[in-house]
Formats: sequence, structure tokens, C-alpha cells
Amino acid sequence: MTFLAVAAVTAGAGVCGLAALLAVAAVTSTPMLFLTAAMAVFLAAGYAGAALVTARRVPPGRRRRARWVAFAAGSLLPGALFAWAALTPAAPPAATALPGASTVPVSTGSRLTVIKLPARGTASRTPVIVVHGGPGVPELQDNADAFDFLTRQGFDVYLYAQLGTDGSSRLDDPRGYTRERAVADLEALRSRLGLPKVILIGHSNGGEIAARYLAAHPDRVAELVLTSPGPLDPDDTSVNLVRARLDPAATARLYGTVMQPRPLLGYLLLQVNPSAAHAFLPDAEADARNDVVLELTRPALYCRGAALPERPVRGTGFYAMQYPQSATAPRPSDPRPALNGLPTPTLIIKGSCDYLSWRSATTYRDLLPNSRLIYVEGVGHNLYHDGNETVVAAVTAFLNHRPLPVPAYTADAPPPDYEGPR
Repeated sequence: MTFLAVAAVTAGAGVCGLAALLAVAAVTSTPMLFLTAAMAVFLAAGYAGAALVTARRVPPGRRRRARWVAFAAGSLLPGALFAWAALTPAAPPAATALPGASTVPVSTGSRLTVIKLPARGTASRTPVIVVHGGPGVPELQDNADAFDFLTRQGFDVYLYAQLGTDGSSRLDDPRGYTRERAVADLEALRSRLGLPKVILIGHSNGGEIAARYLAAHPDRVAELVLTSPGPLDPDDTSVNLVRARLDPAATARLYGTVMQPRPLLGYLLLQVNPSAAHAFLPDAEADARNDVVLELTRPALYCRGAALPERPVRGTGFYAMQYPQSATAPRPSDPRPALNGLPTPTLIIKGSCDYLSWRSATTYRDLLPNSRLIYVEGVGHNLYHDGNETVVAAVTAFLNHRPLPVPAYTADAPPPDYEGPR
């Protein structure tokens, strides 16, 4: 009996156990039930495999002992190690309070963490609401630093953590994390803050949410700024390409983290039954693990060799991020027909090192007749975090109705140095 035979027993039993786990989890959200079923099938398949291997390879007089040795080595020991790794929760880090943050209840039932950056002097301009990206990546403190320059120009700036992130409330059922809920929360927050009209700055997925909000409430949006906006086309899958920008060492570290038994099992459960995933991997633990994963992927959001922000990733939401991209989530609706022809003044900013498709930006430009797209060399997906002078100058000029510091990009094809897909 060889090591390869024992490995085959382990692999075969593992496949059977995982299939049983997902099959049972599809009909029940009780971890005890689907975990017990998985372990029972794993052990039964392991014993059957050990019996089969020893019957073919071991003389009759030694088969019984060999069968139990193969079963112990190929099933009992690996099963115990996997169960220990999968059932031992990670301790989440202690929560940290953000300066100036408050919890705002809104009419949708959400409780949202909000930070107001008050205008320097008298607030005389239409207030700004920043819609963060991800989904599920609030970056409140980084965004507070990045958009503080607007307060010196008379703008009140509101930052908020979307449902399921940072200090905002969580849902018991991850299926509630939808684009429609994000738009409803934004409208409820605007109403709760008593703002008749707002300027929206939407980044990445937040750009898509801001555009969907504009489609639903065009009379509430004075102007729109979109930085590295997420694709509106449901068939555009470039959001999945962020890992392709990592070097081999960073990719290895990332997969070494995401392939750990417990988070991997939580992710697989999310693909068949979000409630089962949530019961197995609760929010605090899932979010803390998500912070680690996103910290490892952060270099992909900047140009290669760029200095990264010193502040580590915190406050992300695993289910707010992963459910909309899961196999159980419905196909998103197409907002393009509702957006087509809206006259809202819009600035779109795209960096040369963005991983999203080029057409994710030009789609907005083509739909919104009063929009302008500018291209900035030497910046990545998170193009405003490093205080890039061109980005700051462009947003400043746009909101003050002055000429932009760079000409609008009018071609359909991307510039030759654009690093993302077409």
C-alpha cells in the first residue's frame, strides 16, 4: 500500500463529504446538520475506499489491519485536522471608533455609520455624499482624508458606510445585500439628513450605485462625479480581474489565505445557501477575514511600484461584498435604459492602471450627454487616495464650473498605455 493510494482515499472521501455538505446545506441552514452529514459521508467513503485499496494491494491475512491503517491515515486523521481547522473560529479584532462618526437610523431599517466633514466657513454649496466602492469596502478614514479638500471650497461632505460594512448594521439574511437596497438606503439617508439635492461622488461599485440612484431620483442629483466606475453592463466581468494585477508572490499569499478550510467552506456555502453560510461563518469573523484578504489584494488597486496607504484595511463587509457576486444572487438589472439621455452634469475619471474594462467608463459617457471623461496617467483604481494633483484639480474645476485641467477623452478605444481590458 503506497502513499498515493492513501492520498486517493483521502481525496475521494473529501469529494464525497463536500458534496454531502453542500447538498444538505442547500435545504437547511443548521450547521450541525450539514456538518454532521458531511463528516458521516466522508468517513463512510473513506472506509469504503480503504477497503477497496487494501483488497487489491494487500495479501488476505494482512487486509484487516491494513484497512484500518489506511482508514486512519486517509480519513480519520485528515478528517480530524480539517474539522479542527474548519470549526475553530478566528478571533475578530477589536472595533475601532472613527473620529466624528455617528450612527444614523434611516427609514429602510438600516443603521448607517456617517461622518460629516463640515465646510470651512459657511456652507454655501450643494452638499456632497461620497458613495464608497467594493461592494463592502467603506474606507471611511481614507476617504475623509482624500475629500477634505472639498470642505475648503464651501462643501459639506458626507461619508457613510453602506449596509453590512464598518459600524453600519448587518442583515441576518445575506440575500438582502442588493443594489436596490443600496439605492434605497442612499435615498433614505439623503432624506434623513434633510438634503433637498446632493452632489454624488461614486467610486468603483459606488459609481454604479450612484448611477442607479440617479436613474431612480434624477431630480435629487445636482452633479455626479464617478471615479473608476463599476460596469453597468451585467455581462461585463472585468470586476473579477483584480487578482490578475498581483505578482506571483502576492498571489501565493492571497490564495494561501483564502484556501484556509473555514473561510473556504463559508464561501462555498454562500454559493448554495447564504443563510447556511451566515450561520456557519458569522459577520464579525467573516468581516475580519475579509479585511485580511483585501489587504493582500490592495497592491492591485494602484500602479505597480506605487506607495500604498499606511492605514490597513478595516471595516469591510464579507457578505455585503460576496453575496452580490455569488452563484445564488440574481442577475442584476440593466440600468442603462433609465440612464440614457439624463442631462445631469457628470465627470468620469479613469486611471491608466485601472483593472476594470475601458468600456465600463465609456458606457457612462455615452449614456449621459452632459458628461466628460478624463484620462489620468500613472494612477490606479483607487486614483484619489494619493492626492493626485490632476484628480484633485479636475474635481475642483468641475464642481466650480471651470475648464478641466486636461482635455476630455472622446475616443472609443483606450489609450495605448491603458493597462486594463478593453
